[in-house]
Amino acid sequence: MSIHVLSADVFNKIAAGEVVDRPYSVVKELVENALDAGATEIGVETEGGGKRLIRVTDNGCGIPKDELRLAYLPHATSKLSRAEDLERIRTLGFRGEAIASIAAVSRMKLTSKTKDGEAYSLRSEGGALGELTRDGGADGTCALVEDLFFNTPARRKFLKSDAQEDADIANMLSRFLLSRPEVSFTYTANGKVKYRSFGDGLRSALAVVYGADVLNKTYEFDAEKNGIRLHGFLGAPEFSKPNRSYQSLFVNGRYVVNQTVSAAVSNAYGAYLMKRQYPFFVLFLEVPPEVVDVNVHPNKADVRFAENQVIYGCVYSVVSAILDGNARALEYLVPADGRKGEAAPAAAAAPAAPAPAQMSYEQAKKQLSFDVPPLGGRTPVPRPFREERNELEVHAPAAPAPREDVFEENRRFLLERENKARQDKIDADLLVYKGEIFRTYLCYELGDTVYLIDQHAAHERLIYDRLRAKCEARTVCSQPMLVPYLLNVNAQEFAFLEKNLQLLRELGFEAEPFGGNSLKISAVPADLRDIRLEEFFGEVLASMETLRGIRLPDLLKDKLATAACKAAVKGGEALTDGEVRSLIRAMQGDMTLKCPHGRPVAVRIARAEIEKLFKRIV
Repeated sequence: MSIHVLSADVFNKIAAGEVVDRPYSVVKELVENALDAGATEIGVETEGGGKRLIRVTDNGCGIPKDELRLAYLPHATSKLSRAEDLERIRTLGFRGEAIASIAAVSRMKLTSKTKDGEAYSLRSEGGALGELTRDGGADGTCALVEDLFFNTPARRKFLKSDAQEDADIANMLSRFLLSRPEVSFTYTANGKVKYRSFGDGLRSALAVVYGADVLNKTYEFDAEKNGIRLHGFLGAPEFSKPNRSYQSLFVNGRYVVNQTVSAAVSNAYGAYLMKRQYPFFVLFLEVPPEVVDVNVHPNKADVRFAENQVIYGCVYSVVSAILDGNARALEYLVPADGRKGEAAPAAAAAPAAPAPAQMSYEQAKKQLSFDVPPLGGRTPVPRPFREERNELEVHAPAAPAPREDVFEENRRFLLERENKARQDKIDADLLVYKGEIFRTYLCYELGDTVYLIDQHAAHERLIYDRLRAKCEARTVCSQPMLVPYLLNVNAQEFAFLEKNLQLLRELGFEAEPFGGNSLKISAVPADLRDIRLEEFFGEVLASMETLRGIRLPDLLKDKLATAACKAAVKGGEALTDGEVRSLIRAMQGDMTLKCPHGRPVAVRIARAEIEKLFKRIV
């Protein structure tokens, strides 16, 4: 096989796969370019989930006429010129791959005007450049991307629905609103405005993304520790979320996902949150550029720190101080008026601790001693290197044993299970009722066997089976609500719920979109009229975390079990003779039943076991 150099057309399409995999990544790259160009106003428009059209307009410095053609070339950038510059990156973009990658898989047009120049435009068709033409336009740049992946149908085939792509674009843009609150953003999808911020600060941006009420449920803070600045908003413990989509981390102004910081925040919240609940946070981490590597992956979504333990210790100690409400928190919290340096009124009575001498990042790096749980939750134990291969034992493979026919195995297993079920099922008419014990356990005799039946567990299981059968048969009745319940979620959660609206309606919920990212619930399943909607939808949205769909039996199991438990006869409640007969008849003689929580319904005691207790037999 001979080696040959790939053509620019093939190379650019391959490179595009690393930088541009979905419409949201196109928007991300173009918005980053606009911000690096000094824009204070950025508009984003999409059609068809960004597959049909993406337009990003900014009022930045613009691209000079004689550099428009260069902008389409791979590895052409104004952000750096030497390898050493990678150690001091302050811009969002720096690779010089975005425009070339986008142009290679779309029909693209760049129109730009510098402050002292005229507007010019240059088109690209799948990476093939057209002629530079004079155009009209205000100062700045307009990037138009149409028919994304038109020449790579394999990639286009794997795109998500328009609604899901729009949700992912909105989710990504919400991070830009938060990271650059001084910039005005407008996002319009299919002619409808989804986001509009005015560049008037972080509090305003937070309200645009999450609603104004979020400011009453979060702590604003600003802390400097060991040469690192950490500031932003932390959710109060009761403002927890069912998934991690409400967590935003920005390192030197760049949105990233980092396990070190996530672990520090999660461990700090550990004692305050219930299982499967996640903290809300918008964190800004500012560190010296030389201690963070942003050149990890072409999408720049991950970073690496030179010393993870320094970062972990700083984040954990600050977040813990705020949640614990100790004196040090007074130094970090920002009062409601946004002016740092004044104690919050609620904490004014607490004595402030003297501020310790601050270490620099390098001093903290050398010391690496923090009064915090270790990264990863356990103390790392150094292990000396050893040559593992010398310790391996080599065994000759054993001859495979002859295997029984798998179909015969299955047939015998099913037969045994059927026989066991038949043995455990009895004729209810043959049972002789002997009374009740503690007004909880019904006592029956059959031959040489006594059966004790938990009246609550039995009734609970029967009600549960009835409710579940209704759901699976789609015969659920709805109970209208006097006052509809309004569920406010973020863009990703709304797309998830909208996709599963039909399933929710089959469960008995009347649910419909109510503008923005809100859902109006007008009715609930009649059998679950006491359901707590906030808890229920929290569990639904928690399933979004693992990207699995809603399965009706799985989703409602806990709720049906709770409803059955409330409706069932209770222990200590006396039953009439008619109720006793009805209950045992409804069980149809099945003594293997368990309640929805896993407790046995019936206990079987042989006569021999009782006689052993009285020493009648040995």
